[in-house]
Amino acid sequence: MSIFIIGEAWGIEEARQRTPFVGGSGYELTKMLSDAGIRRSDCYLTNVFNLHPPANDLSFLCGPPDGALPGYPKLLRGNQKDYSHYTGDYVKSLYLPELERLSNELLTEDPNVVVCLGNTALWALLGKTAISRLRGTTTTSTHCAAGFKLLPTYHPAAVLRQWSLRPVVVVDFQKVLRESKAPDIIRSKREIWIEPTLDDINEFFERFLPSCEILSVDIETLGREITCIGFAPNPRLALVVPFRDPKRLGRNYWPTFDIECKVWKIIRQVLESPEIPKLFQNGLFDVGVLYKGYGIRVAGAKEDTMLLHYSLQPESLKGLGFLGSIYCDEGNWKDMRPKKVLKRDD
Repeated sequence: MSIFIIGEAWGIEEARQRTPFVGGSGYELTKMLSDAGIRRSDCYLTNVFNLHPPANDLSFLCGPPDGALPGYPKLLRGNQKDYSHYTGDYVKSLYLPELERLSNELLTEDPNVVVCLGNTALWALLGKTAISRLRGTTTTSTHCAAGFKLLPTYHPAAVLRQWSLRPVVVVDFQKVLRESKAPDIIRSKREIWIEPTLDDINEFFERFLPSCEILSVDIETLGREITCIGFAPNPRLALVVPFRDPKRLGRNYWPTFDIECKVWKIIRQVLESPEIPKLFQNGLFDVGVLYKGYGIRVAGAKEDTMLLHYSLQPESLKGLGFLGSIYCDEGNWKDMRPKKVLKRDD
């Protein structure tokens, strides 16, 4: 099977039939797979735990760090502490055979893509419980059985509790279908000019604007201030023009006021040129900030990815991170940012 789907644990009906996804969640899973163009019979279905926790409560499988599965983080987040049976958030080591069984299934099936439905499956394969942040992006398994291509999404039970998640899962399954063609994760190669000089900016626009069919523009702000502007004349190339330097506690990136004025002059010429078609994400915000805060009247704003996506998927999310997760093969770029807090001496 090229598609391997992992759920959480058996429900009552699954425990009775000793088969995964035969209850209400399984029925909805079948419908969502079908909506994405995937036949359930073409998928291998299993769970992290082939057992039924009492009251479907995973805290019955958990305890304190002592006696927990080695190498695995917390599964829960302390949300069961009001229950008398609660003893901890770590899965007990006595359930190691369940993970060994799951690993053997993966190695036997050798799928092209593994779908982690919910936090428990993500915990078992990646050692993380951040489904809302990681869903939709391909990554590689590091736990249980390492080296498999993963694509996390929400569990059908979560969809039944929160129906607004359904369109998200369907588009994730559409991506699963595309990813099932090969086992490798292929990231697009891109060239990004960062920390530019004034000469770099002039060179970039002189070299690449003449052949640009549409210029993608995106601003980042802090309050009413623009901290940087990105320009992409094609999908493989971009320039980031900073105005605040994060390495120096947010001080001005440009060494002199005169140089910054020259940078803004170039940007104004580009943005106010009607001859250069432009693409934005939520462009009403960007165009408004550029005009109200900087007096730049953007001309040639032709397309908006948020509005284009809305015309295709009006029920789903519309943020840039979400669009990237379903239309691109990028990793979760927000997790790539360094978490270090810069000090003045840095």
